[in-house]
Amino acid sequence: MIWSLPLTPLFYDCRETPMTNDSALKPATLAANMPGNEPADGAVVPAWQPATTYENRAESGFSYLRGDGPVFADAERRLAALEGGSNALLFASGMAAADAVFRSLHAGSHVIIPEVMYWALRGWLNDDRSHLDLRVDMVANGDARALRNALKPGETALVWIETPANPTWEVTDIAEAASLAHEAGAMLAVDSTVATPILTRPIEFGADLVMHSATKYLNGHSDVLAGALVSARNDAFWLRIQNCRTQGGAVPGTFEAWLLVRGMRTLAVRVERASTNAQVLAERLQNHPGVVEVLYPGLADHPGHDIASAQMQGGFSGMMSIRVAGGLNGAARVAASTRLFRQATSLGGVESLIEHRAPVEGPGSPVPDDLLRLSVGIEDADDLFADLDQALRSVPQA
Repeated sequence: MIWSLPLTPLFYDCRETPMTNDSALKPATLAANMPGNEPADGAVVPAWQPATTYENRAESGFSYLRGDGPVFADAERRLAALEGGSNALLFASGMAAADAVFRSLHAGSHVIIPEVMYWALRGWLNDDRSHLDLRVDMVANGDARALRNALKPGETALVWIETPANPTWEVTDIAEAASLAHEAGAMLAVDSTVATPILTRPIEFGADLVMHSATKYLNGHSDVLAGALVSARNDAFWLRIQNCRTQGGAVPGTFEAWLLVRGMRTLAVRVERASTNAQVLAERLQNHPGVVEVLYPGLADHPGHDIASAQMQGGFSGMMSIRVAGGLNGAARVAASTRLFRQATSLGGVESLIEHRAPVEGPGSPVPDDLLRLSVGIEDADDLFADLDQALRSVPQA
């Protein structure tokens, strides 16, 4: 018998079929497979376009890479959808993104920052605020009364919070901070690098701006340096930030932007696995003889657990810290004794990292000498615990 193939196609092109509105899709779907971002040639992987300059054609909207480009547009549209924001911008690093926010404030503006936050940004604000002509006050993380007292209605332009806060993981109530800031006429910006839009979407709680060190979880493979901002509105301040980026040229390379998109496609599964691993480790380490204290919002006795439970959906991140027996020397010895946990700066990659933060941050750091920061990766949780266990037992117990 001779079989004949039908003359009609065996597949149907559904690209023109109306899709569910992006806002109705879950973050995991938007990260992995965002409708409308499909290349015209039907490829299932977004294209990399290395060009730095474009013909002046109205239909493209692109001119010169320092202002915008197609790979940037892909990543930014995905980020804005993930965060439920109006617009997003890529930057050359997380510091460049934060820099653009503070440089876009008017001279003489009053800003409030937390006592515990990304150390490089904290130091930069303390060192350069006179050059930026900003008045900076610090308040305790998550202390609503201290924030209320620090606000200067009509003068405070920006409240900057980080939650959970690196590296001691205090939790701030985003909705409460937003309400207090707006009541005083200020904006609220949230460094949500650790939570990621998979666990927390600060704009839904009233934030005006969200910042990410995209080097961390958004990329997730320790091979891209990038930052990002997402805005709740396309307003005059957002235009100032856009101009700041374009004029300063603080943009990533096209390949880095493409790698960032590639990393974001697995964001949900990476964050979920890392969060599950961190929860397992935190619970097991609570009763370890070599551990003085476990700092992790997923633990029921953590001071910010209830707030974290309300604003973090699906986990409490892969970031945690432990305070170990033996003080400064004990912490140094444990960090040097791990095998799977690599001694390295940064966080949010697929591999697990350990860092003794106090010596890294230096004088003036609020971090205890005995604290080790753990970026828990996606390895097997039993293997990770065994590694920490043998390292902790290498330190003589009191």
